Amino acid sequence: MSRRSAVTNVMVGAATKAARGLRRDFGEVEQLQVSRKGPADFVSTADHRTEKILYEELSRARPDWSFLMEERGAVDAASGAPGTPPGRWIVDPLDGTLNFLHGLPHFAISIAAEERGQLTAAVVYDPVKDELFWAEKGRGAYVNDTRLRVSSRSALDDAVLATGIPFRGRKGHRQWLEEAALLMGQVAGIRRFGSAALDLAYVAAGRYDGYWERNLNPWDVAAGVLLVKEAGGFVTDAEGRDRAMDGASVVCGTEGIHRALLKTLKTAGKTASA
Repeated sequence: MSRRSAVTNVMVGAATKAARGLRRDFGEVEQLQVSRKGPADFVSTADHRTEKILYEELSRARPDWSFLMEERGAVDAASGAPGTPPGRWIVDPLDGTLNFLHGLPHFAISIAAEERGQLTAAVVYDPVKDELFWAEKGRGAYVNDTRLRVSSRSALDDAVLATGIPFRGRKGHRQWLEEAALLMGQVAGIRRFGSAALDLAYVAAGRYDGYWERNLNPWDVAAGVLLVKEAGGFVTDAEGRDRAMDGASVVCGTEGIHRALLKTLKTAGKTASA
């Protein structure tokens, strides 16, 4: 196993500390105070508690770094130092909140490090299964101590894909239905597990052969994007551009699956607009 960098060790330490509370809260999920944040988009005390721990731990280690967080949004560096911060943490404290609140054991903490506009390190931690996915730019991707590689499949008819289905209050229902209808006739299976961070991590691990989703946020995908790339996969938006971090769309997989996915999604787009 490759030795983890100091930055990655900071992220791992923050994630594992925050995960203790998440595991406790998950065991008492019915007791949690839950408020509506938007249509079918919930926020719990667990989100805020986890984000607070992550903010404190990451700030302590790198006080001159800024943040982009799901609950707090853009946050200046704790040090208050003038000038451009040398780095930024991109944090989703609980990716898969709806799963968490329904007692479904599939959610994760997601942290990415961005330096000079480039993703340099990533951690996606699944506290229920105790799977720590991590990657460093140019040094590969791992789950715990095992090196990750995307699957060897290149044809859609052998592939299992992951996706995200637009729920109540989200746009893109018709577009997704067109895309799924075309792909269902071409692939071995499609899964929707409810955590973009883990979907991407599973592509990196070769468990899924590809993944597509639209209308996400940078904190949903930042860590996962680096994981897939460092595991040998391809990640773009639905137009084939290196803009997955923009959130409009994410398409990834092995080289062949990624290429086939882009082609099918463009075909669906023409059908939907006809």
